[in-house]
Amino acid sequence: MKFIKASFLVITMSLVMSVAHKYYVSVTQISFVKEQEAVQIITRIDVADLELTLQERYDSNIKLSSVNEDPNNDMHISRYLDQKFKIKINTKETPFNFVGKQYDNDLVVCYLEIENIKEINTIEMSNMVLFDLFPEQKNVIKTKINSEVSNLIFTTDDRNQYLNFK
Repeated sequence: MKFIKASFLVITMSLVMSVAHKYYVSVTQISFVKEQEAVQIITRIDVADLELTLQERYDSNIKLSSVNEDPNNDMHISRYLDQKFKIKINTKETPFNFVGKQYDNDLVVCYLEIENIKEINTIEMSNMVLFDLFPEQKNVIKTKINSEVSNLIFTTDDRNQYLNFK
């Protein structure tokens, strides 16, 4: 009987520990639309993690919510992404435009765009989103550039990735 109780306790604790463990992952899609001479970027970030990060960096009163949201939130998100997400196209740093965002359950989906891009021979990306508060964070980028698909993973130890299309 003691063996069964001990086994039950071990199994229960293992399950509780595995459920309590949180994964920190953002997913970003980058597509080059040659006909529009634009790079379109969609990034999905955990709302609670981004909210906490923005509170730590800018204002402790920031609340990310689709209900009665402060209009300054877009500015805070745009500013944060501008500091933590960098792209160089053909060795030239290329700033993006923050087009907007929407909420999808527990994610904030941000839409970014880089205009006036005629061709991409190389692209270098740095994605440090949420690394400052969550060192376990992993940022996945899926690219579709010049008909080539790539999947890249960014960590605190591997913050930069480079693709060559020449």
